[in-house]
Amino acid sequence: MRPPVLPFIILNLGLIIFGLGQALIFAAGIGVSPWMVLAQGIESFTQWSIGFTVFLVSAGVLLLWIPLRQIPGIGTIMNAIIVALVIEYFLPFMPRFESLSFQILEVACGVFVTGIGTGIYLTSNLGPGPRDGLMTGMQRITNLPIAMVRNTLELSVVLVGWLIGGVVGVGTVLFALGIGPSAALTMFVLSQLFAKKI
Repeated sequence: MRPPVLPFIILNLGLIIFGLGQALIFAAGIGVSPWMVLAQGIESFTQWSIGFTVFLVSAGVLLLWIPLRQIPGIGTIMNAIIVALVIEYFLPFMPRFESLSFQILEVACGVFVTGIGTGIYLTSNLGPGPRDGLMTGMQRITNLPIAMVRNTLELSVVLVGWLIGGVVGVGTVLFALGIGPSAALTMFVLSQLFAKKI
């Protein structure tokens, strides 16, 4: 919980970029990432603000860490706080389009930006995000393949979120297909840049 300064700066920069990407996807209005479907559904059901709802979802996930005996790092805590704040305060300024083509383009940009943020904050090595820690904790307890655990979790939250009013659509599919490659590309580029400086 006392991180070096540079990794802490990298962590927060990545989380801010991550939150901006999520805000773009939200603004497009054609489906959001799986966990955000849950947050969006809770928001529509409770009328809480989206940033507050995103934070509460993260806090709820962290409570599930307790029986799994997962230990959060400073990155875990900052993830829950910063992403929610960025979505809350930047979403009103994001462009909103009527044209489906522009909405799809906005989602694609949001997925790419989210991937960049993910790649940056993961390189800080200051603790997994709340959802990633839940996934690894459940995998350790169940001994199931990590892909099966992740898919089960994400399908479950999408279903629950959709049932209570979250939006599942093209954006959800684009996120599922694009987040891994964009995060991996970012981490590859960063590793090459740092390798050249060493």
